[in-house]
Amino acid sequence: QLQLVESGGGLVQPGGPLSLSCVGSGFTLDNVAIGWFRQAPGEERRGISCISSSGGDTIVTGSAKGRFTISRDNAKNTVYLQMNSLKPEDTAVYYCAAERGASCSGYGPWHYDVWGQGTQVTVSS
Repeated sequence: QLQLVESGGGLVQPGGPLSLSCVGSGFTLDNVAIGWFRQAPGEERRGISCISSSGGDTIVTGSAKGRFTISRDNAKNTVYLQMNSLKPEDTAVYYCAAERGASCSGYGPWHYDVWGQGTQVTVSS
């Protein structure tokens, strides 16, 4: 069974860091791009970052730009999202998803075959 499992979510104070992990189970991630998405209460799921299969191309969009960094370790079958300078508006459930191809094609859900179950990130004092 193909699965992605996110971890690392939790409660963090504003301005603090948090690192999320996305581990592949049942398949190797080294030939697919991986995207990170988030869904805040009452809002649609939005893409925030993507990394190509090799890690050579990365995209961080919107308010995450300059604060979040995406990386991967294919030897560990894991993709990371390092989040710094967190704000209350970053509070959301964070998901990773595997693209069908090796390159980041965009955040449309039709590009993605496998989704994780999500991990909650809460930024609050």
